[in-house]
Amino acid sequence: MVLRIIRHGLVVISAVLVSTIVFIATAQADKRTALVIGNSKYTHAGPLANPANDANDMAEALTGLGFNVILGIDLDKQGFDAKVREFSRALVDADTAVFFYAGHGLQVSGRNHLVPVDAMIANERDLDFDTVSLDFILKQMELNREGKTNIVFLDACRDNPLARNLARTMGTRSSSIGQGLAEVKTGVGTFVAYSTQPGNVALDGTGRNSPFTAALAKGIKDPGRNLTAVMIGVRKQVLADTGGKQVPWDHSALVGDFYFNTAFTPGAAPDTDAQAKATQKRIQELEEQLKAKADQKSTLDLVKLENLKERVRQLNEAIKDDQQRIFDVYRSGEPSSDVNQKVGKIHLQMARRSQELGRLKKDIATLETQTTTPNAVPE
Repeated sequence: MVLRIIRHGLVVISAVLVSTIVFIATAQADKRTALVIGNSKYTHAGPLANPANDANDMAEALTGLGFNVILGIDLDKQGFDAKVREFSRALVDADTAVFFYAGHGLQVSGRNHLVPVDAMIANERDLDFDTVSLDFILKQMELNREGKTNIVFLDACRDNPLARNLARTMGTRSSSIGQGLAEVKTGVGTFVAYSTQPGNVALDGTGRNSPFTAALAKGIKDPGRNLTAVMIGVRKQVLADTGGKQVPWDHSALVGDFYFNTAFTPGAAPDTDAQAKATQKRIQELEEQLKAKADQKSTLDLVKLENLKERVRQLNEAIKDDQQRIFDVYRSGEPSSDVNQKVGKIHLQMARRSQELGRLKKDIATLETQTTTPNAVPE
């Protein structure tokens, strides 16, 4: 009877791992919207190798993380404006907004301008007609969206011939044109990341992506890492890839943690039905073998299984409590930033419990190996 109870409790491991992952996915109830733009084919500035690839890869990564992505590749001024308008309309009921831009950008008098592919900047007045103001995009993201999360990634700090041309026409006022992009002022709830420090020029890279986007597109997929941790990883990777020449930089006015990937079981995919059945079969075989033995070793194994069963029961109860706590938080009516922060902490606790459940499965497999089962079911 004891072994039958143990078997039942241990089989729950697979089901709990599955339900935990499914619950975390469904608990992420906020609506996520992203505008992703990559401009490579410039008419008057020479083409850039990476931005179109950068945008496509970021769009794919964000789509996989539950974002509704508005993608624009090689946009002229009219097309750029149209995508920003579409984005602004989608922001009305979005809880999280992301803007990613790769391409040429320039700062004049402390203001940042993003450059469509058809821009021809002969003088300072052309900035208003031929470029898109970053301040304008930030305004759309923050307008009537108190308590929401806004995240901006700018891979637009490249060496820009348009800026040099503009400087020649501005004479003594050319000093107002800075290298790279300027630091922006944001409202509460907005995070801005640059491919390098404000005022510095970033590298294009020699591969498919720029060093910054290559690290970013990979980093946001990592499960259980908040935005701060993602950016630390991006910074380390870009420093390594550029020999210390480029240092990604960010400015945060967020009031809580944000997670792109809310699956908190790194390295462990949820069990399929086949895996769950294999686990059940393995435990059943182990039970029969232990029953057939009456030596001291078998008795010790029985004790080990009893201890495993009790720990499984405790973890299952704790995970149920965690799930109820998350539902209570979502029903509390608190601001979304507070909800995300609280839910993130609970998710971390659930991750640790799920990882321990995974270790218990390995302990079961070890016991099975010790019984020298000829028909063991593989992991």
